[in-house]
Amino acid sequence: MSKTSIENLKNRYSSSTSKGNSKKELSISKMNKNAALGATGKPKNMKETIIRLFKYLSKERVVLIISLICVILQTIASLTASYLLRPIINKFIYYDGSSDLKSRISGLIIGLIFMAIVYAISIITQWLQQRLMLTVSQKALKKMRNDLMNKLQSLPISYFDKQSAGDIMSRFTNDVDAVGEMLSNTLIKIISGAITIIGSVILMLYTNLILGSITIISTPLLVYASKSIVKKSKGAFSEQQKNLGLMGGFVEETISGQKVVKVFNHEKIAMEEFDLINDELANSQIKAQFRSGIMGPVTHQLCNMIYAISSCVGGLLIVKKGFDIGGMAVSLNFTRRFNRPINEISMQMNVVMSSLAGAERVFELLDSEPEKEENETTKIDEIKGDVEINNVSFGYVPETIVLRNITLSAKQGQKIAFVGSTGAGKTTITNLLSRFYSIVSGTITIDGVSIEKIERSVLRSNIAMVLQDTHLFTGTIRENIRYGRLDATDEEVEIASKVASAHSFISKLPKGYDTILENDGANLSQGQRQLLNIARATISKAPILILDEATSSVDTRTEKHIEKGMVELMKNRTTFVIAHRLSTVRSADCIKVLEKGQIIESGTHEELLELKGRYYELYNELAELE
Repeated sequence: MSKTSIENLKNRYSSSTSKGNSKKELSISKMNKNAALGATGKPKNMKETIIRLFKYLSKERVVLIISLICVILQTIASLTASYLLRPIINKFIYYDGSSDLKSRISGLIIGLIFMAIVYAISIITQWLQQRLMLTVSQKALKKMRNDLMNKLQSLPISYFDKQSAGDIMSRFTNDVDAVGEMLSNTLIKIISGAITIIGSVILMLYTNLILGSITIISTPLLVYASKSIVKKSKGAFSEQQKNLGLMGGFVEETISGQKVVKVFNHEKIAMEEFDLINDELANSQIKAQFRSGIMGPVTHQLCNMIYAISSCVGGLLIVKKGFDIGGMAVSLNFTRRFNRPINEISMQMNVVMSSLAGAERVFELLDSEPEKEENETTKIDEIKGDVEINNVSFGYVPETIVLRNITLSAKQGQKIAFVGSTGAGKTTITNLLSRFYSIVSGTITIDGVSIEKIERSVLRSNIAMVLQDTHLFTGTIRENIRYGRLDATDEEVEIASKVASAHSFISKLPKGYDTILENDGANLSQGQRQLLNIARATISKAPILILDEATSSVDTRTEKHIEKGMVELMKNRTTFVIAHRLSTVRSADCIKVLEKGQIIESGTHEELLELKGRYYELYNELAELE
């Protein structure tokens, strides 16, 4: 295999997912990077991003206002304490022969006590504003995460086809954490720094117009240096956040597919690809951190130059103009204080850029188009299960049609089976029935009502599905079965398990139905997980049932064992069955044979065998294999 370059990886991972008719066809590698490469370049609209962040903060506007008042009080108290040095030095430390030692010492003590009180006020208000700001920021992040989760629940299945799970997770963690760092710490430092700058300017000019002017005139140099570095940092931090998502996606997908990696001896290739992604992340972080990190030293040295110039001019003013020593000390102190917040704000720009880049990725997800409901919906009190599919065509992408003019009818309680080659479009039909995707043309009706006029929540609550790919949630076996109907009793859970032939193995577990399942039920076999999946559908009272390779993960003996249960499961339900084992579809009321997105044959098992067409060929081929 030729050495993979990062450009090839990006092109491969960012390419559109080719969607098969039955399911996504993705290699372990191709699943890693789809969405992580979506956000590129500089923040698209920094102003809009900042406004949206402040909207989250405004939810706690009272606490935020109190926090800002504390910031103002803390800054004023700190500036006041610094200015008190002038009278203390001039009256009680610098000796001019006009007062005795005892009165100077007592005055110095009183002055220091007063300074201590002012500093105490500064410390208390600083502690209070930090505590309040943490509350505000964490509540804002809580709201942001809730919005993200709510948005995910409203997004169509097609969104998740194009995005890697790791990148979505990165937006919940890396990007939200970056925003949290700015809201809880950086924002207050910037506000406090701005107030300190304004206060220092006023007190510097009041103390000495010349020294104050020197510091103020030099400010544009600091601002220009900071602005130049910040401008170069924006794109670097966007690239860093993008690559963090890239890394998360790759690691998550590789870990979840570790068995496949090992069985195909893909470890070396996976490591090579990881090294490339890791290098890309490291390079982007070096670039981002260096460009922002250099800001501090540059501005710090410029501040030192201004301080040195102010010191020299101040010394001349004392000698030539009789400028007081206390005023000189305070002026230099304010020069340092004036430059320090500029320096700190400059150093915080790396956090700001990283946060804004992360916020844009969060808002990008929040702005994704949700599943749309029709403006007018039809209220249905009870769905019976009469399904009509009339001349339906569909493509996952507009230019590629995978279903062509599909027409079929299923009455309440009938069993319709789909057979055909892999990629013929069997699963796609059931996906359209559940409104996971919108049809291009044609209509699908249930009980005479177009499914587009039925609310998705109502529609899907009346459809139970058993998929080939099982998914179990962290929790007890009982909770996972009850997922099919949350109000089901413990007795109903056990009855459903018996119908699905799952009760036997569940009873043998140490904690039975209270056994905790983790990591998608990794402590169970694939067949046992599928039986729980079937039990979950059994407990549902949905009038429409979809079985997509429902018994593919169980052996033939177990399949025979649960046939009676499956008959019970399908009783009085309109059932759509997809199966490669033709023995499971013999009893269907009608079998639809699909090839290349079209129904080419239709009839019962016996009728299709008599035709000696495609179904006859499939049946004989599989009979030989069995």
